[in-house]
Amino acid sequence: MFPYHDENDTLRTPIVTIVLIATCVLAWLLVQGAGTEAALAASVCNLGLIPGELMGTVAAGTGFQMTEDLVCLTDPGPQFSHVFTHMFLHGSWMHLLGNMWFLWLFGNNIEDSMTRPRFLVFYLLCGLAAVGLQVVADTGSAIPMVGASGAISGVMGAYLVLYPRVRVFTLVPLGLLITNMALPAWAMLLYWAFLQFFGGISSVGGEGGVAFWAHVGGFVAGVVLVKIFARRDHVAAHKAGHWRPARTGWN
Repeated sequence: MFPYHDENDTLRTPIVTIVLIATCVLAWLLVQGAGTEAALAASVCNLGLIPGELMGTVAAGTGFQMTEDLVCLTDPGPQFSHVFTHMFLHGSWMHLLGNMWFLWLFGNNIEDSMTRPRFLVFYLLCGLAAVGLQVVADTGSAIPMVGASGAISGVMGAYLVLYPRVRVFTLVPLGLLITNMALPAWAMLLYWAFLQFFGGISSVGGEGGVAFWAHVGGFVAGVVLVKIFARRDHVAAHKAGHWRPARTGWN
């Protein structure tokens, strides 16, 4: 399923969401060389999060084959800064574009429900929760993790809590046809969480490099933290059914 539009308008320009997207795009272009092999491999190895490196469960110099000619070697000692830097890196154009689309589609409304500084803290905490669960699930891994997926999963979890009945227009493949459907947010997001959860079970101990448990950790963090970070008047308005979109144009 591919969501492309929702009925949930915003009252303010989503500045933090735009800055986060711009940061990831600039990191992709300037740090990761827009996906050129050497720059991409170097950025993922040098700035990605390696669970075994962080936890000290793999020896320094342990290698992971990134390309036919390039091997990533773990550094001595935990690289704590990578807990943050990995959130702004991606593994491919499709990885970047998919994440940024979901961040724009859902992040602007979550930012609107909080103050801007709160939303930034919320986003980073969801990313940290995502890392935490992935590291616990795969402590001895020497595979670098990159991507904003964990933090964005938190945004999606928050959206589920605040706007479960908002319709999200989605393209759904049915055989050879693609159908346009208006689904309630809770249906689409719960389906997404279901896929991530069972993907996480099957990925533990694997070599695919896809951090499914990070998606689950971020999602759960978003569900919990939004109750703390969202403005109380905003939450109360939605619970009472008094919220109405003020204008159109953001989604």
